[in-house]
Amino acid sequence: MFEIQKRGDESIPLIRELTFQVWPQTYASILTTEQIDYMLNMIYSAESLKQQISKSGHQFIFAYENQEPIAFASYSPLPDEPAVVKVHKLYCLPQTQGKGIGKKLVEYIVADVKKSGVTQLEVNVNRHNPAKSFYEKLAFEVIREEDIDIGNGYFMNDYVLRKPI
Repeated sequence: MFEIQKRGDESIPLIRELTFQVWPQTYASILTTEQIDYMLNMIYSAESLKQQISKSGHQFIFAYENQEPIAFASYSPLPDEPAVVKVHKLYCLPQTQGKGIGKKLVEYIVADVKKSGVTQLEVNVNRHNPAKSFYEKLAFEVIREEDIDIGNGYFMNDYVLRKPI
C-alpha cells in the first residue's frame, strides 16, 4: 500500500536518514565527494532542517510503501512571488526510482498548493542531473540557468524550471 503524509520537524531524523541513502549515489557522478559532504552538512544538518521548517516555511511530505518511508519532498511559496511555490527537495530511494513515486509527490504538492491561489511550481535542477528529464515529462520547462555561490568555493550550477498548475 502506498500513501503520502505531511509531517513537521519531528521528521528531521527521517529526512536525514533518507537523504544520506539518496544523495551520495545520486550526485557521485556530478559533484565531488567533498562538495557532497559540504552540502549535506550545510543543507541537511538537524539545525538547518529545523530552520527550513520553522523560519522558511518548508512543508515536508513523505511517501510510504507498506508503511516504510521511500521518498520525500519539501516545498514553500517564493517570498517575492506568492503565486509560485518552489519545490526545494524531491528524493526517492534509489531502488524506488522510476516507479512513479516522484510524480505522485508532485501531484500531491499541486493539489495542496492550488487551493491557495498558486499558479506555478518551480524547481532547481543541477545542469548535469538526469532528473531534468523527469521534470520535463511533468511539463516543467527551463526558464533560466543560475549559478549559486554556496560558499567554500562551491557553486550550484542549476537550471530553473517552472510548471503552470
